[in-house]
Amino acid sequence: MQDPGTALEWAAAIDVDVRALPVRNTPSVDRVGRDYHRQLRSHPPAFVIDVALALKESFGHRIGIPYDLVRYREDALARLGEPLVLRFAGTLDSWKTVDYFARDLAGPAWVRGRIGDELVDRWAHSKDRWWRRTALVCTVAWNTPVSGGAGDTERTLDLCRILIDDRDDMVVKAFSWALRSLIAFDRPAVERFLAEHDETLAARVKREVRNKLETGRKNPRKGKT
Repeated sequence: MQDPGTALEWAAAIDVDVRALPVRNTPSVDRVGRDYHRQLRSHPPAFVIDVALALKESFGHRIGIPYDLVRYREDALARLGEPLVLRFAGTLDSWKTVDYFARDLAGPAWVRGRIGDELVDRWAHSKDRWWRRTALVCTVAWNTPVSGGAGDTERTLDLCRILIDDRDDMVVKAFSWALRSLIAFDRPAVERFLAEHDETLAARVKREVRNKLETGRKNPRKGKT
């Protein structure tokens, strides 16, 4: 296609293509994102970031493509820092906005040293449930190879210890996710953590993590492993 021009014009073109989809679901939107990722390969990383931000801020795309445009470009991830990461966060007000932001952008940025432990620690101590969930979901990137992680027991469990008494359902679910993600890299550490904190951990966390340890599934079906 002809180069639309400015970052705002690229974002407008993406928005038009998404809105034109006969069925707008995750697979169809992802296809649009992959197409534009290919088209933007020759553009500088700063330009790609500007396109992604324009999608969020000018066209209301709060999840999906804005993060994908950046996370699939290592040179774009390398340009992130705390101000840009916070700008990408925007308003976090649901599990979906949190999980896309933390898993696809903030977590990978943390793994690459673009944001520091201190920032994620502040999120863990926030009064806002969504920022506390964000901190835990960010640890998933450390334990997910596709996000650049190679396993990080210390960071994962440090965040879990901070939020071990939190009983907000959104935080508890993220806590379980953080521990389950660590199993592939350090199963013994997860087993020890469960044993040491058995009386403190939320029932959901113990059930889902033990299921994962024993069956490979968070919620195994009866008769299935």
